[in-house]
Amino acid sequence: MKKVAFYTLGCKLNYSETSTLGRLFEQNGFEKVNFEDSADIYVINTCSVTENADKKCKKVVKEALKHSQNPYIVIVGCYAQLKPQEIAQIPGVDAVLGASEKFRLIEILQDFTKTEKKIIEVSDIDQATTFNSSYSLSDRTRTFLKIQDGCDYTCSFCTIPLARGGSRSDTIENVLKNARDIAKTDVKEIVIAGVNIGDYGIIDGQRTTNFLHLIQELDKIEGIDRFRISSIEPNLLTDEIITFVAQSKRFVPHFHIPLQSGSNKILKKMRRRYLRELYAERVAKIKSLMPNCCIGVDIITGFPEETHEDFLETYHFLNELPISYLHVFTYSERDNTHALQLHLPVPQTKRDERTTQLRSLSDKKRRQFYEENKGLQASVLFENDVENGLIHGFTSNYIRVEAKYDPLLVNETKQIRMVDFAPSGNMTIEEVEVFEVH
Repeated sequence: MKKVAFYTLGCKLNYSETSTLGRLFEQNGFEKVNFEDSADIYVINTCSVTENADKKCKKVVKEALKHSQNPYIVIVGCYAQLKPQEIAQIPGVDAVLGASEKFRLIEILQDFTKTEKKIIEVSDIDQATTFNSSYSLSDRTRTFLKIQDGCDYTCSFCTIPLARGGSRSDTIENVLKNARDIAKTDVKEIVIAGVNIGDYGIIDGQRTTNFLHLIQELDKIEGIDRFRISSIEPNLLTDEIITFVAQSKRFVPHFHIPLQSGSNKILKKMRRRYLRELYAERVAKIKSLMPNCCIGVDIITGFPEETHEDFLETYHFLNELPISYLHVFTYSERDNTHALQLHLPVPQTKRDERTTQLRSLSDKKRRQFYEENKGLQASVLFENDVENGLIHGFTSNYIRVEAKYDPLLVNETKQIRMVDFAPSGNMTIEEVEVFEVH
């Protein structure tokens, strides 16, 4: 029995797909082991979002070669689709598979025998029209359930459509089946994942349903304590979706909504499908119905032609919004994107300075959000995450809490009261025994 190990770079969607690939190997007679356990085969699932995708891929390959003598190394994922020839030159890599091929890797590579010739199987991205169902089960507390893949948007900075193809979705029936299967395990929370989940509903090239209908059906699934919506575009986050989440007992009050810039000038250059006024309306609607809702925001700093005034406009816009945290990305050039045609690139030092400023703002916003929740009761799902005698978990509105470790708390949902800040920045809580869920 050959041993196979996996490594995932990038997003929640990649984690769900890696987990599915792992189950596929196990079903075909392979033994899944940890990365450091001297595997015969290593599958590395890559990302193209960060500018250091190539460096990270090379480093993981190098580490695999340290842990195992002459293993068979396969590279899949977004970076593999975009730069297959470049990846094939990395010492130790045996095969590179594209978006249309990665779920057929056992069929394509068969016995995983090393040869002198590298195997590169990467079809044109237009051929990536099949939806491959995936969900993760590596963390028993939560799972990432893939409902949608690809994107039809043409944002000027983004390579995801080139790496994953056009928007396509799983059927509602199959999503519900997967959710029911997950409910039979120890998992308590499902995170709904995809590239552009608000665009859910395109099946076999035709729009047959929508995201609101899907979450209404998921809400009826027994055996799952929580559903959490991952990143959703502001122009696709409708009043109906917000109202539904506010009324739901299972969908938690937490939205992650990409903004990318608070300057309308830059949003237009980015080819985003909204302006800052719509974004502010979405946030206001959420807070009117769910005052304690957590709202996360994606931001890109240093986009071409972003002036100091444009950056300040973004900073002040974010500072005034009742948001909870930021994910800040420093702009980096991507081959085959429209942004490369824009003039006046921002110097790297300026990009880095702006990123630092917004990350400081994020710390301020998170602490302010936690402060607003001090003294309130909340539902917390404890994880198998123990450090220095403390166990951690997240409230439904995504506040990280800590308590003295008790094995009976692992993977349990409890009612707690948030008391104060710990030195770690997490929230301390009242003793959970006092607030048992009935």
